[in-house]
Amino acid sequence: MIDPRRLRGLYVITDPDLCGQHLLDKVAAAIAGGARLVQYRNKQASAAQQQKEAHALRELCRQNQVLFLVNDDANLARKVEADGVHLGQRDTGPGEARALLGEDAIIGISCNNRYEHALAAQQAGADYIAFGRFFPSRTKPQAPRAEPALLEQARRELPVPVCAIGGIRPEHIPGLRAAGADMVAVIHGIFGAANVRAAARRYVAQFDG
Repeated sequence: MIDPRRLRGLYVITDPDLCGQHLLDKVAAAIAGGARLVQYRNKQASAAQQQKEAHALRELCRQNQVLFLVNDDANLARKVEADGVHLGQRDTGPGEARALLGEDAIIGISCNNRYEHALAAQQAGADYIAFGRFFPSRTKPQAPRAEPALLEQARRELPVPVCAIGGIRPEHIPGLRAAGADMVAVIHGIFGAANVRAAARRYVAQFDG
């Protein structure tokens, strides 16, 4: 089982449009800035490209002792020996992913703005749950708004770490942490920045304070 203390801090999610040919360099910069988890997300690439990129990122993360997860695809996570997978409500169920990836794999579940989804995910064996979007999001602008009360309820009632996602900027982190977020997941705020390492440091500073 994963030590839940490792599921803390800045969680970066790759984006093919923002990272492009500089995927490894940008992720390396985010790690240098303090990112503790990396999720590979590229719905545009061919299966061969996905496997090549995910394998390279897995090696980079291992070298830096950072957790590496794959978005949506438990089979790809297994092929590249990722630390785990992050699943949406319409993806493979956590039980099926666990059977495929093993007991030591990290399984995260997107719960949108629905506490009942979080409860079901935890009961099905998820290692962490994610709520969002909390703020206007470029990646999923139509996603329903999540409220801090969800974080508060999850902290009171669920024994798994909680991730907040959706338009999060560094100045949002203190309030989200106070409500109950253990991690914040970021795409544009990191990989859309001119200086990825400096951007990551600004987020991490809000956890170190």
